[in-house]
Amino acid sequence: MNQHNKSFLRRAHKDQRGQTLAMVLVMMVMLLAFSAIVVDFGRVYIAYQQLQASTDAAALAGAAALPKSTATAVAQSYGGASTGKNANPNPYSGVTVKWVSATPLCLKTLTGEGLACVAPANANAIQVVQQATVYLTFAQLAGANSVTLTATSTASMRGAARAPYNVVILLDSTRSMTDSDGGSNCSGSRESCALAGIQVLLQDLSPCAASLSSCGAVTTYPGSPGGGYVTSPVDQVSLLTFPAVTSATTPDDYNCGSSSPTIEPYPLPTSASGYATYSNLPASIPATTYQIVNFSSDYRTSDTATSLNTSSDLVIAANGKTGCTGLQAIGGQGTYYAGAIYSAENLLLAQQAKNLNTQNALIIISDGDANATCKTQASGACTSGELEGNAAEPVSTTSGVYPSTVQQCHQAVTASQWAANQSAVGAIVKGTTVYTVGYGAESSGCTTDTNPTITPCQAMQQMASSPAYFFTDYTSSTNGCVSASQTTTNLDQIFTEIANYFTVARLIPNNTT
Repeated sequence: MNQHNKSFLRRAHKDQRGQTLAMVLVMMVMLLAFSAIVVDFGRVYIAYQQLQASTDAAALAGAAALPKSTATAVAQSYGGASTGKNANPNPYSGVTVKWVSATPLCLKTLTGEGLACVAPANANAIQVVQQATVYLTFAQLAGANSVTLTATSTASMRGAARAPYNVVILLDSTRSMTDSDGGSNCSGSRESCALAGIQVLLQDLSPCAASLSSCGAVTTYPGSPGGGYVTSPVDQVSLLTFPAVTSATTPDDYNCGSSSPTIEPYPLPTSASGYATYSNLPASIPATTYQIVNFSSDYRTSDTATSLNTSSDLVIAANGKTGCTGLQAIGGQGTYYAGAIYSAENLLLAQQAKNLNTQNALIIISDGDANATCKTQASGACTSGELEGNAAEPVSTTSGVYPSTVQQCHQAVTASQWAANQSAVGAIVKGTTVYTVGYGAESSGCTTDTNPTITPCQAMQQMASSPAYFFTDYTSSTNGCVSASQTTTNLDQIFTEIANYFTVARLIPNNTT
């Protein structure tokens, strides 16, 4: 080999130009590969987070529906599949959610906490399983076309702690409530059966914190209406009735005496002020109220007490003390309950204003019919009857707007819907949840309502904040008034169900037994 060729090979061997380009090409390939992995696995991660969130939501919704047999269907309706309420409205392309199952469970751990497995579902928890198929893009180059993800969530039925409640029970005490219940689950008058249901409710509410062995000393309200409260209450309950009674005779419903309260024509609070005191009534009308017992938290001596406190005015008024007559259905007036609803909401707002971390609930128990006439006014607007207007607010016989002798059932619906949208100034939770119990509600009636017409059953349904909060005890009559959302028909079970709505479902570990 000549010297010239040796020199060329030596130069070529030592020439390192172009190596950087090769290294950059290699690094770019690696960078693109890692980017592809990040894109695909990032999609998988986000899809799993969305899948787990929708699975949790479905489990909580199903648990909140327990013990109904519809719990599995409710859970599925809240799933992440395309037809579910928690389907992602803008899903990543290539992600498909598939509903797998919702299985009701009866867990011993929960029964030990007092959450019994009752019919019809015979379960106290529900477990939901969903799957998602995520189709990959760059990973297909390595032979991985898709990934299947599975999410499982388990939730216990309602029963977990929640915000304290202010509860007003508004009980019809007109003459119709003296009728026999006629059902297979309760004997006696409708009034006594309703009071027995209220006792069940008081058993399920919390007078004070569960951590306390005793709720402590009770302070009684001065004068009337009666009631007592403890130092650190949780759920506080007030009992109202219609028609109204004189304030001076409200103790006759809880003092174990032989006298009866004095019934008065319905006082008419305005929908803007004066709900409870009626200070704008004429001097000829005695002090009148719908409230029998003030907000009370002494109905049990502790949260774990298994019996009611028979020293409580509220318990006695609910007919919970042997030998004492509770709230009495005396009758004597027609039925007109729009004013009582306005009064109840005012009391709830005042109570919530004192306890801003509380929620409000109004429970109305009635057959839903309204048929009152009106009492003579200074304006001469009325001739006779039971509605007691005043000079500032006479009762109209034609307007149909509160207060009026026409459209009385519609006025009650308007009052309830108004209550559902009110909250105390500064309150965290807005609105009052209205529950209605159509006790013996008929599919005909409300004769003062003609434009449009409405039945007592429809009035009670429309007064409830939601169809789920409308209950009927239709087994005790043949009136044809049936709640489409609630299969519970026994009064005691109805009040248990209402108390359950005051609690919340909660997620629990999937391996809970």
